[in-house]
Amino acid sequence: MSTPLDRPDSGGLATLDRELEELIREESIEPGDHERFSHYVKKDKILESALTGKPVRALCGKKWTPGRDPEKFPVCPTCKEIYESMVG
Repeated sequence: MSTPLDRPDSGGLATLDRELEELIREESIEPGDHERFSHYVKKDKILESALTGKPVRALCGKKWTPGRDPEKFPVCPTCKEIYESMVG
């Protein structure tokens, strides 16, 4: 038996997924140099954000909802400096 949530054309989960993806795209765009970099964030916060959609805060202070491949961008120099001062 099919339910409205099973049919992508009926609203349900498919529509919710598309709306969530759009919301993440909107929230992840922040003007300025921060967008050109990948940022350091605690791993548990990344997982929490993936599960809840809650924004994360990087070491440099940037707040956003992750939604892009960090491997495609250089590391934020401010995050890197803060991280190195913590572990070094």
